Amino acid sequence: MQSADILILSNGPGEVATWVRPVVQALRQQLGDDRTQIRFSLVLSPCPNASGREVTIAQTYPELDRIQSAAHFFSFLLTGKTAENWDWHDRGVVLFLGGDQFYSVVIGKRLGYRIVIYGEWDTRWHAWVDRFGVMKPALIDRAPRRYAHKFTVVGDLLAEAAAPLADCQLPLDAASERVGLLPGSKPAKLAQGMPLALSIAHHIQVTRPQTRFVIPVAPTLDLFALARFADPQHNPVVQRFPQGSATLIADADPPFLKSDSGVRVELCTEFPAYRVLSQCRLCLTTVGANTAELGSLAVPMLVLLPTYQLDAMRAWDGLPGLFANLPGAGSVLAKLINWLFLRKSRLLAWPNIWAGEAIVPELVGRLEPQQVAHLALDLLSHPQKLAHMRDRLRQVRGTPGAAQKLAQLVAEALEAEMQNQD
Repeated sequence: MQSADILILSNGPGEVATWVRPVVQALRQQLGDDRTQIRFSLVLSPCPNASGREVTIAQTYPELDRIQSAAHFFSFLLTGKTAENWDWHDRGVVLFLGGDQFYSVVIGKRLGYRIVIYGEWDTRWHAWVDRFGVMKPALIDRAPRRYAHKFTVVGDLLAEAAAPLADCQLPLDAASERVGLLPGSKPAKLAQGMPLALSIAHHIQVTRPQTRFVIPVAPTLDLFALARFADPQHNPVVQRFPQGSATLIADADPPFLKSDSGVRVELCTEFPAYRVLSQCRLCLTTVGANTAELGSLAVPMLVLLPTYQLDAMRAWDGLPGLFANLPGAGSVLAKLINWLFLRKSRLLAWPNIWAGEAIVPELVGRLEPQQVAHLALDLLSHPQKLAHMRDRLRQVRGTPGAAQKLAQLVAEALEAEMQNQD
């Protein structure tokens, strides 16, 4: 095989963690590990939900050879030159895994590479893209019929993320049950989610002192940044929750947060945290990709979307996220966007979206910790309810293999490129 490049385009922390990781692993298995033959480059584009640590996450993936941050993206898009002046082989494939699909067309045509797009909810630029790997058959139906031959249903990459441990839950010991707390990774969610989660944990432990709590810390956060959201001096929302403040004990093994009411919450920095999550009897989580990962692990969950500060909820994708984060007017627009969003009943958690019904509870509004704890205690006290939820999650999580199927599409596109140039 002649030397070739695989250029992966992505953007936010969710895509980098749950799409890029399994796909680059599958690509290396498919195309081999000879870096002189096949080189993998990741180029990030700007994202309103970006944390600034996407490069740090990607650097933990040994399959990647080169990574460029979003700060240099538009210069690359306009001039074709990266910040480090990368060279490019004559043959290659541009693989879209997040951002704007138009970027993949511009870059692919400039480099003369085949273009493969992963489509989760929509597909565009059909005439200029070589192959589409899509989540569901409905995307094929919505595309112009003359381009149907370019489409392959590969499945849901989010459902793929936790597949290796999906059926590996350890036996659950009632004497030391574990509850996972996933308040989010972005400031807009953590400001409300952290004090709420700590307060709920307090009410659970009052009734069930054997319960242990753990927070899987997102790789985009350091422990001190996380702890500030439990400090009333840095986060005014904490004042709303009498049991919502805590102090970081960073020199312990493992490190933990100790709430003012005495609750200890372990901080897991392992990434991805599937081993720890698979041992949880129940998780309290915000909305987002984490609901898909918990669903893939078949871990029962309560999904929480607190709305104490409508102007603080600015973590939407697309145009709503851009408008909500505009300087000056962003606060007013965020309140309006969130008010309009919350008026309409809709499914928010990925397992519920997959199933088309609420198989895990979704709690939205000005949540009271004691009421949420009461629901959690009911589930913890009735193992049959948790078992039923776990069974339903297994039924809807989808079939593993999306990353492998997408990698096969890339391999086929690369082979076609090789044959075309010979």
